Amino acid sequence: MLLTETDAGQIALEFLMADWNISEDHREWFVMLGSRLIGESWYIVELGVEGFPDRWFIEVYDTGMCDPNYTFISPIPASEGFSDFVDVPEMVAEVLVAERKAR
Repeated sequence: MLLTETDAGQIALEFLMADWNISEDHREWFVMLGSRLIGESWYIVELGVEGFPDRWFIEVYDTGMCDPNYTFISPIPASEGFSDFVDVPEMVAEVLVAERKAR
């Protein structure tokens, strides 16, 4: 299977949505920020939430599978809790807070 950067981005986005049980209503908050081919068989896809510095880096293989051990990076400490979420749906805020606490 030959994937494009866009295909890899869509696969990674679907993976993240399923991993966190994010409803279709909140999907538009998540965006692909980048996708690059590594070698010949996999991509690293960078995902984020519009307007926030938090980033997920997910490996997508040419088989269409994602590595479940993705990387999450945020410059915002977990101790901030929900303080930086004003106009964000509760589900999106909960995902970001949980990821920040887990790192």
